[in-house]
Amino acid sequence: MRLNNKVAIVTGGASGFGKGIVEKFINEGAKVLIADIDYESASDYANKLGKNAIALKVDVSKALDVENMIKETILKFSKVDILVQNAAIGMKPRMLIDSSEELFDNLFKINVKSIYLGAKNIVPQFIKQKAGGNIVNIVSTAAIRPRPGLALYNATKGALVPMTKALALEVAEYKIRVNGICPVAGETPMLKDFIGEEDPNTAYEKFKSSVPLGRLAEPYDVANACLFLSSDEANFITGVMLEVDGGRTI
Repeated sequence: MRLNNKVAIVTGGASGFGKGIVEKFINEGAKVLIADIDYESASDYANKLGKNAIALKVDVSKALDVENMIKETILKFSKVDILVQNAAIGMKPRMLIDSSEELFDNLFKINVKSIYLGAKNIVPQFIKQKAGGNIVNIVSTAAIRPRPGLALYNATKGALVPMTKALALEVAEYKIRVNGICPVAGETPMLKDFIGEEDPNTAYEKFKSSVPLGRLAEPYDVANACLFLSSDEANFITGVMLEVDGGRTI
């Protein structure tokens, strides 16, 4: 198994891409802390997966929650090897000039500040353990090929590209790798957040038709990419943005 004896934290791990990543990691031998604002769903999922999964309620935009997330992982599993920063929120399509300051602040708080807080708290732990480490940030094709009507969401994901690459350079001497995955819109609960006033089926077909391979991303697509970047097979890969998009960003 490719993650045997590894310990991972997956934020937003109770649904969507995160849920697929958690399942893949468990199946590959990892122990996983499922960090999610929806504790009930996270707990139910952890119970289903068995003794190698635990759940914790975490608001990734709050420093104390993120600090506690690391502490609880160490308390339960004695170490941590991998942090997958997947938690994020979307938005209904609207022009930038029609977007509120409240929406701006909330998007950047959840989608950007959380990545900073996760890195700020996990890197010292990785350095302390003296065994390297892996951070995988779930970014988006919105960072590379933005869609109109989603300017603020695009901006939050775009911010993660230089953050990921710069952090990869800053921590390379400690054998800590930092990479990003850029999925296209996926078959997840978040998809409804990006559908505006038009008929949902029409909007869905528009999304799907924009992907050369003819479908949206599935959780297993992102989970497979995340598994690779988190495994020893990728031990010479850092600072990359891996596009999992069916050709959308070509």
